[in-house]
Amino acid sequence: MVFRVLDASAFYAGIPFASPEKNFTTPDVFDEIKHIKRNHKAIEVLIETKRLEIMTPEIEYIEKVLLKSKDTGDFQNLSTGDISVIALCIQLNAELITDDFAVSNLAKHLNLKVFPIMTNGITHMADWIYFCSGCEKTFARISKCPLCGNKLSRKLGKREPSASPVSKRAVI
Repeated sequence: MVFRVLDASAFYAGIPFASPEKNFTTPDVFDEIKHIKRNHKAIEVLIETKRLEIMTPEIEYIEKVLLKSKDTGDFQNLSTGDISVIALCIQLNAELITDDFAVSNLAKHLNLKVFPIMTNGITHMADWIYFCSGCEKTFARISKCPLCGNKLSRKLGKREPSASPVSKRAVI
């Protein structure tokens, strides 16, 4: 059985409302999207009809995502919701439905299947480098220069074609 994990962009695009399939998300994402169609109680209906399950990923998967996100340089651009859906994908061996480029990039680095909704998705995986415009030094995992205190800027490091391109199949 194929599991699908939805990030917030999938809800904003209406994916779970148009699909009869069971989907998963995390409490962090649920907190972001619970206002959607509140007047119609659409989210509650999805939960009651078992078309949506809200699940917290186990800590070992969250730690794996955090470690990899720091390695790729995506960490500073991810919310706790982003980290949680990627962790849940790993835990469930699921497909990830998202239009978020930072989420997609990290998911591809973790060899997850990613399906974009309203975009073409990513075509290349990226590793980000943080640099100080004052000192001209580069760093991988911090946001402030330890030498002069300037805020670091982000630039693209090495790029490589995605080993498993984003699927173009419909997600509904």
